[in-house]
Amino acid sequence: MTVFNIPNTLTIIRIVIIPVFITMIIYNRYNYALSLFVIAALTDAFDGLFARLTNQKTRLGTFLDPLADKFLLVTSFILFAVYGWIPKWLAITVISRDLIVVIGWFLLYLITHNSIIEPVLLGKTAIALQVITLAYVLININLSSPRPIPDILLFFTAAITAISGLQYIYKGFKLTNAF
Repeated sequence: MTVFNIPNTLTIIRIVIIPVFITMIIYNRYNYALSLFVIAALTDAFDGLFARLTNQKTRLGTFLDPLADKFLLVTSFILFAVYGWIPKWLAITVISRDLIVVIGWFLLYLITHNSIIEPVLLGKTAIALQVITLAYVLININLSSPRPIPDILLFFTAAITAISGLQYIYKGFKLTNAF
């Protein structure tokens, strides 16, 4: 199985989009930033779909896909918080959860020598809510009369993100037989 298949190519495209996306935000080209964000979200959806449908899952893709997601989301949450588009507490919640998951994955690897962690439904839901929140913000700043982000979206995104982090911690403890 070749490493340069359609799913991995889509993931690499998503990684390449990230610095261009950041540049568009910094230079106030929010319409381009929105377009790039949508393209990145679509490549995320399609890379997994293609990998499953064509049986083109690779170790590289298994590693790069979540890494690309983390880079895009963490970068976006940092930028959006710095620009005052989202509350800092939400960015801290998302970034803290991701740090806990990554550090937990590393520790789990050291203990069990297993590098494969299956995503959980709450984790996927958290990422979906994070993407929806970021997309809402990007769409909103491109409107002539922007509206405030609904508090329910912010709190729900934070709550599901935090709960999914706890679920990953619990799952990690179970894998190490600590429970």
